Amino acid sequence: MESETLKSNLVLILDFGSQYTHLITRRIRKLSIFSLCISGTSPLKSITELNPRVIILSGGPHSVHSTDAPCFPDGFIEYVEKNGIFVLGICYGLQLIVQKLGGEVKVGEKQEYGRMEIVVESDGGLFGTKRVGDKQSVWMSHGDEVVNLPSGFLVVARSQQSAVAAIENSLRKFYGLQYHPEVTHSPEGMETLRHFLFNICGITADWKMEDVMEEEIKVIKTVVGAKDHVICALSGGVDSTVAATLVHKAIGDRLHCIFVDNGLLRFKERERVMETFESDLHLPVTCVDATEQFLSKLKGVVDPETKRKIIGKEFICIFDEFAQELELKLETKPVFLVQGTLYPDVIESCPPPGSGRSHSHTIKSHHNVGGLPKDMKLKLIEPLKLLFKDEVRELGKILNVPEAFLKRHPFPGPGLAVRVLGDVTQGNALDILRQVDEIFIQSIKEAGLYDSIWQAFAVFLPIRSVGVQGDQRTHSHVVALRAVTSQDGMTADWYNFEHKFLDDVARKICNSVRGVNRVVQDITSKPPSTIEWE
Repeated sequence: MESETLKSNLVLILDFGSQYTHLITRRIRKLSIFSLCISGTSPLKSITELNPRVIILSGGPHSVHSTDAPCFPDGFIEYVEKNGIFVLGICYGLQLIVQKLGGEVKVGEKQEYGRMEIVVESDGGLFGTKRVGDKQSVWMSHGDEVVNLPSGFLVVARSQQSAVAAIENSLRKFYGLQYHPEVTHSPEGMETLRHFLFNICGITADWKMEDVMEEEIKVIKTVVGAKDHVICALSGGVDSTVAATLVHKAIGDRLHCIFVDNGLLRFKERERVMETFESDLHLPVTCVDATEQFLSKLKGVVDPETKRKIIGKEFICIFDEFAQELELKLETKPVFLVQGTLYPDVIESCPPPGSGRSHSHTIKSHHNVGGLPKDMKLKLIEPLKLLFKDEVRELGKILNVPEAFLKRHPFPGPGLAVRVLGDVTQGNALDILRQVDEIFIQSIKEAGLYDSIWQAFAVFLPIRSVGVQGDQRTHSHVVALRAVTSQDGMTADWYNFEHKFLDDVARKICNSVRGVNRVVQDITSKPPSTIEWE
């Protein structure tokens, strides 16, 4: 996705740490407009090289008055005005515009959080056909407020508390919304974004997944030399499979796929996945059983971040060994490694701007992103790293990947290692978890609920509880069930099963899986929790 066509219509998001920033990117892409998100504190060169048509400054948890408040780079204002780039500030982004252009922002006498009503104060402009006096419900989240506008700016809307809710300076192409139009709690927010991008900025809706496919194929062919060979790490999930199919379309039989059984797979996962690869996808796949190699390295390890790092390192060691075997067979050294890294993987593995954090303080390291050793011999190809999960599924359809496969729930790269809390090698935790997970997933499928759920799985907890089974006292394991709905995995709500379904599943588990006497359900959303427990 590097073509000039896409870049000329690129909407660039500068991220200042809002929990909603990724939603802006997704909402814009839903309008068939290409959008990217980078750190709000990126160097000016990183912005100019992308050649955006529109720049959106996101919200954030900071105050513009803080000494460490993140800000766009020096020269930003001059750059956007010289090149006629439209700028929209959202929440914190609006306040940055006001402050940096000579206006004034103060700590608000009354803070505004949650759903509020705003009133339009100016015809046309940012709100299109709305007229003075028209009202709409929006989602606010700010403590500071604008008290003096920069020269040439107009107040377009105010809140119920008379705080500035929207501003614009059409001559300088600066606009601002004090609320979050990207969230569903702002019902007319999408229409405001649509009007801003199409009618004010003149953006063309010309971003299609077919174009993404063709562009990625061109990129792969350019990066991979005419005689280079490529290894693809297949996990059995949607992401790596679509990535492999895309690369295979680009370079044919110079792609060599490897599926690693690391001892952390689900019930009969190896057999099921290999059958799909061979019979449905016709991909050339070598299966490697590395169960002992992985589990021996994980023995005694309880820290989830350490587990992820170990697993990432072992995967690369196996890929390097596979590359050496291929070199002997082909008489040429494989150069590249394909991975199915997605945009949420990249976002979650990066710290928010202005946080002062490094990668060691991230939400979690994805083995595709943060768990790779610096001395890795193979170069990475990540053709999906700018796409969200639903976009990958759309691409998979175009590539004729079977629909049943595309609908599979996400499975984490570290596998069951992040679903067995603590030491994965202790006792028979993995076997118990596989049985419980299989009962849960099959029950969901039998109930016709599988496609309504983003992700469902079981978790083995490092605790025991007292129970009564067969008229005898037991002191057995506890397992948790988790099912969530989501659009992209960045935010999620827990799935509300009927009580009878949960009752049936719990009974099946306790009656069928030896060593389990208690089943609990995880009913937390993301945030505050992540989807996986580790």
